[in-house]
Amino acid sequence: MKKISIKSWALDDRPREKLLLKGKSTLSDAELIAILIGSGNRDESAVGLAKRILVSVNNDLSSLAKLSVEELMKFKGIGEAKAISIVTALEFGKRRQFEEKVITPKISSSKDVAKIMLPLIGDLQHEEFWVLYLNNSNKVLAKHQLSKGGFTATLVDIRLLYKRGLELSSIGIIVCHNHPSGKLEPSRSDIELTQKIKKAGETLDIKLLDHLIITEKAYFSFADESIL
Repeated sequence: MKKISIKSWALDDRPREKLLLKGKSTLSDAELIAILIGSGNRDESAVGLAKRILVSVNNDLSSLAKLSVEELMKFKGIGEAKAISIVTALEFGKRRQFEEKVITPKISSSKDVAKIMLPLIGDLQHEEFWVLYLNNSNKVLAKHQLSKGGFTATLVDIRLLYKRGLELSSIGIIVCHNHPSGKLEPSRSDIELTQKIKKAGETLDIKLLDHLIITEKAYFSFADESIL
């Protein structure tokens, strides 16, 4: 099948040239994806293919970022290499967003924690359990993924949780995990685990400041709800 390369398009339809001449901010989402794709096929250009992919996710980049390599390859004209390019670019964007939010990570409320963690675990399809280690000024010394589980639960080793806290001379911790189901309410096991972590921290003089349940667009704070 003959491919339609970007070089054969009219100048106004060449996203690479448009980026060089007018700047990256002038490109649409479809044009940016078209640059990643590089070429279309006999039936449509790379921009057309990119638009078709975006339409399938209602032009929502967050939804696009959830598509796997295999799911992207279901689109005519997207092979494994192109699918990997799209997945890689979106992952870089996600990581950059996270890094920008933690340049000066100081925690003054649950909202500050959510700003750090929501881009990191909010849209995952499996559960992950993370710990933020804080100093006495409530600045984040480190963030650490303690465990990674399936769709329903994740195992937490409290000994490892506090081992890292002692190494960092942490004064307080905030734990977070996501609910892929989108349900914000804590389960009985969530509450029991929180109390177990709190009790262990009291012995080591490391205070559990909060436990956040994260979903794609919202969060639940144990401290805000006075159930810590």
